[in-house]
Amino acid sequence: MKKLFLCVALFTLKATAQERPKLVVGIVVDQMKAEYLYRFSDDFSEKGFKRLMNKGFVFDNTHYNYMPTSTAPGHSSIYTGTTPSVHGIMGNDWFNRSLGRKMYCTDDKSVKALGESIKTEGEMSPRNLLATTITDELRLSTNFRGKVIGLSLKDRSSILPAGHFANWAFWYSNSGNFISSTFYGEQLPDWVTQFNSEKNYQKYVDGGWNLLKPVATYDESLPDENPYETELFKHKPVFPYNLKEMFQAKGPEIMRSIPFGNDFLAEFAKKAIVNEQLGKDNITDFLALSFSATDYVGHDFGTRSMEVQDTYLRLDETIADFLTFLDKTVGKGNYLVFLTADHAAAESANLMNKDRKYDVLNVPAKEIREAIKKFSVDKYGVDFNQNYMKYNLHLNRELISQKGLVFNDVRQAFKTFLMTQPQVKRVFTEEEILAYSGNDLYINNIYRGYDPTQSGDLIILDKPGFVQNWIPTGTDHATPYNYDTHVPLLFYGWNVKKGKNHDRKEITQIAPTIAQMLSITLPNATEAKILTEVFDNKK
Repeated sequence: MKKLFLCVALFTLKATAQERPKLVVGIVVDQMKAEYLYRFSDDFSEKGFKRLMNKGFVFDNTHYNYMPTSTAPGHSSIYTGTTPSVHGIMGNDWFNRSLGRKMYCTDDKSVKALGESIKTEGEMSPRNLLATTITDELRLSTNFRGKVIGLSLKDRSSILPAGHFANWAFWYSNSGNFISSTFYGEQLPDWVTQFNSEKNYQKYVDGGWNLLKPVATYDESLPDENPYETELFKHKPVFPYNLKEMFQAKGPEIMRSIPFGNDFLAEFAKKAIVNEQLGKDNITDFLALSFSATDYVGHDFGTRSMEVQDTYLRLDETIADFLTFLDKTVGKGNYLVFLTADHAAAESANLMNKDRKYDVLNVPAKEIREAIKKFSVDKYGVDFNQNYMKYNLHLNRELISQKGLVFNDVRQAFKTFLMTQPQVKRVFTEEEILAYSGNDLYINNIYRGYDPTQSGDLIILDKPGFVQNWIPTGTDHATPYNYDTHVPLLFYGWNVKKGKNHDRKEITQIAPTIAQMLSITLPNATEAKILTEVFDNKK
């Protein structure tokens, strides 16, 4: 009898320990500010963002805890639970000091493209990512039986979340195909080839882009015609947009820059769920889904544009439809969703300055490089700037040595010069960053985004509100200020009760929280800080 009781107890314990959702869906909305959930809420349906918020758990004060806040490090940090100083993805691209050259976050010349004739679009893999992801740990914990698939219009946004052990990552090519690389397999699955052959983007092109709702709905945005927006493929930034004309000029590439790129991706995601049988058994699968069109639209038109508002109203409908699809294919209560963003975005500096008299500027990187070059040539007779990218200045150490100069003296001269620039608040050397042990939020954020072999000899922190955008219109991101770090974070579905929290949380808490929810190994480099409120409210 005791033996029978022990067997029953062990079986019960094992069943409880293995209780997991059938499918985890990680949704990243590229460049989504947390405030969009509320600014546009009156015009959202009850079935999209509001469904996640009203029936799930909302963390209203979630931030990135490093600099630079950009796409590749954002996706990497969400899924690894650590920051660039550890996982190694320092930006979308960056100058690697030890290699002496620029590198792209997912470049891998050892693999070949699948489904694309332009080979460089497919020579991609996660090899530059140094830490494991939550998706990696799911694969390991299920003895590689749980499937992991990453999907996005951007290569980096599908590859990095899917991790090292993914079954597949697919991304969009300018040819109009979803492609992959031989890192994942020898040929595309038949269902992907079939989807590509259907050219499903064409119906969106044919329909054009006009406002989804009556113009009066868009009173949270600037007027349609304003000076702070960028032309879209030489089209005046005013509704309606003739997508057929743009398509004739640029081809399927335009799908990235219009809201229908999100719908197109969601169509592909549904095909992936059905054809890869995600969520069809009791071994948990993971779909890493990243919507990129929001970022392209945001960069072009800025955070206060009708185009951005319309894109989010349309994305609300897309998410509503996708949740309904999950209800039918995986089943209510059988899937877990989290939704966040890889970064937010700055307000238009020109809008703030010209219209609202806030003394900030848009300073193009080209102007900064020219100023640095002029200083160097005037003082030393030669340009010591080896590379300037996103607040990182790399000095040419070899050339400095050839000139018989002391590197630290030259670096200090550049630091002193940079401090005279109107946008610059502080400038840090490697020694200052690595030795810092105080509580300054911004220095700590720089430290967590710094790698001595890959980051600059000088790291520049601009004043709040200043924007280093390549053009005077639209917007950009990368700073450690709240407008770039504050993003939404929603949990919904399996074992999640309704709730809300306003305490400051960090993006690196997502991956270890998911690991704890699934009772699997933590990603190997995470600090393992958990969002305990999700467990306090567990169903």
